[in-house]
Amino acid sequence: MEKQIGFIGCGQMAQAMIQGMIQSGIVKPEQIGATALTDETIDFVAEEFEVRISNDNKKLAQESDILFLAVKPYVYQEVIQEIKSSVNDDTVIVTIAAGMTLDKVRKSFDSQVKVIRSMPNTPSLVGAGMSVLCPNDFVTEEDLDDVKDIFESFGEAEVIEERLMDAVPAVSGSSPAFVYMFIEAMADTAVQQGFPRDKAYKLASQAVQGAAKMVLETGKHPAELKDAVCTPGGVTIEGVNTLEQTGLRSSIIQAMNACTDKSKELSNGS
Repeated sequence: MEKQIGFIGCGQMAQAMIQGMIQSGIVKPEQIGATALTDETIDFVAEEFEVRISNDNKKLAQESDILFLAVKPYVYQEVIQEIKSSVNDDTVIVTIAAGMTLDKVRKSFDSQVKVIRSMPNTPSLVGAGMSVLCPNDFVTEEDLDDVKDIFESFGEAEVIEERLMDAVPAVSGSSPAFVYMFIEAMADTAVQQGFPRDKAYKLASQAVQGAAKMVLETGKHPAELKDAVCTPGGVTIEGVNTLEQTGLRSSIIQAMNACTDKSKELSNGS
């Protein structure tokens, strides 16, 4: 890809994306620029990834063909006001914060800027991310393909309608946290039953990874795969019955609805 890529903000998510892009070979380190607030982050990123990094947002905006706004939602307005006169007409702006609607970003720039709203997740750090993209009307098919290629360099990416974006944090953005809690609970129980902790984490994590892979690669309904593990009168169906009695499904549904409600609240806010 012959594009100059910029990241305003270079925290963990931006670093994961930069790492994936470089490791995949989609761009070279010299094609990537970034900014950060602290000297500590600037020094770390420069040494770790060998990309151009500074604290000059305006200069980075001028140089970038694709510009990621990788800052916290509450900083967006301040950053956009700083860079909006420096962004070129053909530059594609990519947001990665919950609640930042396409219309909100366009109004902040006060121009017909190209915007792609995205929601990646933290497994991007290990090349197993799941990202969702939503472009505005000014983004060309070529623009979208380029940005999708970037996200697919560190995982999978899907394009959806914006009306679905508020549900994305629950199903893929925030849900890794729920899975970590599930793994931790399984590992803690294994430790209670005598397992060394490192082996408990490995067994629980591999089981979760394997189960997810079964769903993705077989195309079978999760219920069908669950039933295949449940031998009549066996140990698995006892565990499944307990999970049903203690409300596992209900807890997950409530947690996901809470995420979606919060995302809508952020989208409708100022």
